[in-house]
Amino acid sequence: MTDAQTAAPEILRAHAETAYADELQALAAVDDRPRPPSWRLSPWAVATYILGGTLPDGTQVSPKYLGSTRLVEIAVASLATDRGLLLLGVPGTAKTWLGEHLAAAISGTSTLVVQGTAGTPEEALRYGWNYARLLADGPSRAALVAGPVMRAMESGSLVRVEELTRIPSDVQDSLITIMSEKTLPIPELNAEVQAIKGFNVIATANNRDKGVNDLSSALRRRFNTVVLPLPDSLDQEVEIVTTRVRSLGAALELPADLAALSEIRRVVTVMRELRAGVTQDQRTTLKSPSATLSTAEAISVMTNGLSLAAHFGDGSVRAEDVAASLVGAVVKDPVQDRVIWQEYLETVVRNRPEWKDLYRACRDFETSN
Repeated sequence: MTDAQTAAPEILRAHAETAYADELQALAAVDDRPRPPSWRLSPWAVATYILGGTLPDGTQVSPKYLGSTRLVEIAVASLATDRGLLLLGVPGTAKTWLGEHLAAAISGTSTLVVQGTAGTPEEALRYGWNYARLLADGPSRAALVAGPVMRAMESGSLVRVEELTRIPSDVQDSLITIMSEKTLPIPELNAEVQAIKGFNVIATANNRDKGVNDLSSALRRRFNTVVLPLPDSLDQEVEIVTTRVRSLGAALELPADLAALSEIRRVVTVMRELRAGVTQDQRTTLKSPSATLSTAEAISVMTNGLSLAAHFGDGSVRAEDVAASLVGAVVKDPVQDRVIWQEYLETVVRNRPEWKDLYRACRDFETSN
């Protein structure tokens, strides 16, 4: 076999603690501030890792989250208390992204995750059993299969619970004892697991998802809630989209050019205007489609355009490369949203001379479909 055949396969998306290992090591080397129990870095160093900056030795730390410094500081400080952290916001506000990087910086691992769905069982938040050993030997610690929450308690680490409000309410409440008593009872063994210092929970939730199960007041009290807003300005959102698309393009090895940011700015402008229900100049009122049209959607549109330009174009992202994905992002409801999109095309896009190519590309796509 050749060296290429025996080489380890490349990872499509490395965990945060792997992708940014150099930055985490550099921060640890200069970090001389007090650290809470089991934390790999001090709260100051964690915030610096998230927000970016220049270290005393000249090392540049790239920003992972472009937003309010104070919100990040509040999130980090919350995790140093006995209350969990609930990152709340509409889809696409980087809740999962921020939670992953917080876990990587504080605990050195972001892999202790429970993915919330309508079918998430109680075992996902507690523990399960190896039924072969359970039938052979009866209930024992060897037959018990620890879940992410239990492993985090035993190691003094952070555990992430994604989309907490998607989990049925009775399953959600399994966290109450864990978060208030810092104990996980195992009644089958007449035993319990007590959390090591450093254990805490980062949960995410959004209020626009269908099938949301509101948190009980008892569980909500166990969390400090930080609401992540959509980007304040067009320039900030363009910067976020550009940074993420360049990162994804490099990871996917897409040989396309993003030097000209005009397409990103136009895509972000479209989404901000439809999201707000008014044009940037405040002169034209618009109807908003059913889609959220978040920053994450803009990133998806541009990444797909990057792929089209790389594989079926000349490597430069143009209007025709983003048109299909842009229409797909806006038109989720084929009846109601299509009317809103057509109206926006004719009353806004068509009347902007510098957007003629985008108007033509979107119209051509609509005609061909």
